[in-house]
Amino acid sequence: MPAALETVTSPAVLAFLLGVLAALLRSDVRLPDPVHTALSSYLLLAIGLKGGAGLRQAGLAEVAAPVLAAVALGVVTPLIAWGALRVLTRLSPVDRAAVTAHYGSTSLVTFTAAVGLLESRDEPYEAYAATLLAVLEVPGILVGLLLAGGAAAAAGAGRAEAVREVLTGRSILLLTGGLAIGALSTPASYDSVAPLFVTLFPGVLVLFLLDLGVLAGRRLRDVPAAGPGLVVAAITIPVVNGSLGVLVGTAVGLSPGGAALLGVLTGSASYIAAPAAVRLALPQANPAYYLTTSLGITFPFNLVLGIPLYLALARTLG
Repeated sequence: MPAALETVTSPAVLAFLLGVLAALLRSDVRLPDPVHTALSSYLLLAIGLKGGAGLRQAGLAEVAAPVLAAVALGVVTPLIAWGALRVLTRLSPVDRAAVTAHYGSTSLVTFTAAVGLLESRDEPYEAYAATLLAVLEVPGILVGLLLAGGAAAAAGAGRAEAVREVLTGRSILLLTGGLAIGALSTPASYDSVAPLFVTLFPGVLVLFLLDLGVLAGRRLRDVPAAGPGLVVAAITIPVVNGSLGVLVGTAVGLSPGGAALLGVLTGSASYIAAPAAVRLALPQANPAYYLTTSLGITFPFNLVLGIPLYLALARTLG
């Protein structure tokens, strides 16, 4: 079955599409906010645990080059996003920086969906891939905030507080904490919690994507107001950054599955950590721009077309 069709027909993506349909029909199927928070916390911790277990098995020499490459990509990809937005849109510097911060960071759920596709196709990938997710979560947000330049909204205490929020926020803390727990746990102790954090993971992802589908469906109403240039950017940026991630991943020796995951990470847009940081550092930025592009356009695009594209490119290069 072609990767694109297999992605679309997976339970997780179908649940997302059901949520979008529910939003368009104005049917209220959203999960309560505490449940949404609990599910996202579970996904973050589970991904971290699995990545930490992979780190325990891999040697430092194996991990060093991909991690350094991820750090470099975390700086380069937001600069590409900034340039594309400058050419394709008429956004103010503050709004451009806000959108850039989202494209410099990563999407946990897009990464998780890509992992699900790889595992369903028995495509091997590096077990420490979640480490690259953790590494890429922060730099792009910081670069985006720095690109706001001298804008008053990005200066002083606001930006400092945003940096603190990124580094100590729930996303980073649970992800890095899970990595540490997985790396320090013995194989036997890790296996004891695997039924909760490994076996149940696909089902929890389905519930979370159903809720995200509702949120994304509501954002689709804002797409016309975003303007054609911003819509084009929301598709062009992930393709360019994702392809770059695949190229770099292949160059540093990742397997085709691992290179595809790095492409997914660099081609995705954050809608958990980045919005919180942007609200603090750039309160003048219009949320309709950065939430519509990241959640309403790029996220669905990657789920349906982006992930298969990055996998096909990685296989061609590999």
